[in-house]
Amino acid sequence: MKFENVELLAPAGCYASLNAAVQNGANAVYFGLAQLNMRARARRSFHTEDLPEIIRICREGGVKSYLTLNTLLYEHDLKLCRKMLETAKEEGVSGVILSDMAAVQMANELDIEVHLSTQLSISNYESLKFYAPYCDRVVLARELNLTMISSIYQKIQDQGLSGRNGKEMEIEAFAHGALCIAVSGRCGMSLYTSNASANRGACEQNCRKEYIVTDTEGKQLKVDNNFIMSPNDINTIDFVDQLLESGVRVFKIEGRGRSPEYVATVIKAYRAAIDAVQDGVYGPDFVKALMPELEKVYNRGFSSGYYLGREQGWAEADGNKSPYRKIYVGPIKHYFSKAGIAEVESCAGTLKLEDEYVIVGKTTGAVQGTVTEMRSSQNGEMLATESIAKGDLFTFPHAEKIRPGDKLYKLEKIDA
Repeated sequence: MKFENVELLAPAGCYASLNAAVQNGANAVYFGLAQLNMRARARRSFHTEDLPEIIRICREGGVKSYLTLNTLLYEHDLKLCRKMLETAKEEGVSGVILSDMAAVQMANELDIEVHLSTQLSISNYESLKFYAPYCDRVVLARELNLTMISSIYQKIQDQGLSGRNGKEMEIEAFAHGALCIAVSGRCGMSLYTSNASANRGACEQNCRKEYIVTDTEGKQLKVDNNFIMSPNDINTIDFVDQLLESGVRVFKIEGRGRSPEYVATVIKAYRAAIDAVQDGVYGPDFVKALMPELEKVYNRGFSSGYYLGREQGWAEADGNKSPYRKIYVGPIKHYFSKAGIAEVESCAGTLKLEDEYVIVGKTTGAVQGTVTEMRSSQNGEMLATESIAKGDLFTFPHAEKIRPGDKLYKLEKIDA
């Protein structure tokens, strides 16, 4: 069975991630600017002046661009919100992801396509019907399972529910990435502990911290691990077909704060999975071949989210559970495109034959490979070598175009 109008939606928190998304098969990207988005404090972030360049890259890459402006808005935010929406309209953004009805009303007035954020926790058809005159797509509450989503989708079809643009209402769902313990992302912990509202993009990741539970007599509660509020990441790669059958048409990948190689790897895997479903070749063996690459990039362990009605898994440890770590080797000094040879001045790390690597750059995105050959500068000559040390000038073959200034990292397997 062929499914129409399926969209793979990628996160973009920097230019390298944006280009990685475009180059690896995303149909659309979503991004925030420095203010009024749920990743306002993320290490990677765009600014308003970046908007024209973001739109240019998306247009040239044939992907849609969605501005995320989904925080709670206080009275003093309204003027800035309108300004940002007006700028987005002028630059030709494809749509905006919103949760505050003041922003929705402004976007409607400006005739910008609106997608309602999961922050609204839309969980049933009647709620969706209420919001339909104001939007064209809804990111349903994260807590819904596939049966619930399917029920909503069936009613959309049976009753011919259209969005503001007159087309059938679209359902978007998170397919991969971080899941927090809060209800559809609405959390008060940071506000309570630090007066920093997670609902305004200032989340301090309280739920990812390690906790010890102690009673009033000083006795510690025995738990299986101390990360009692940090769920595993969502991973739906093994039931992409079921998501499509339930009515999900937009597969949203979480991760605007994650690395470009995360974006590249996850988008490539889900592009392959969605295409495999469409081509009738999706199955357990196909999925099994995709999992090692997903496990290689940042993750907190995997679970199926709420989709299959299963008990959630917990992170059990701080941060990344990938068996690989990224070690900086040095900057790309030159790239000889005709020969497919990269020249690197190692300033920070070592490299040897058969090492896996990733190259990250603003325009390059994130490209990976394995070292098959190297030459290093020895007594004025470039001679074959099996390894290089800190400070060496060396070359190695790499087929995909990269650029001076890109950064070379070694992917080193962590010993168990």
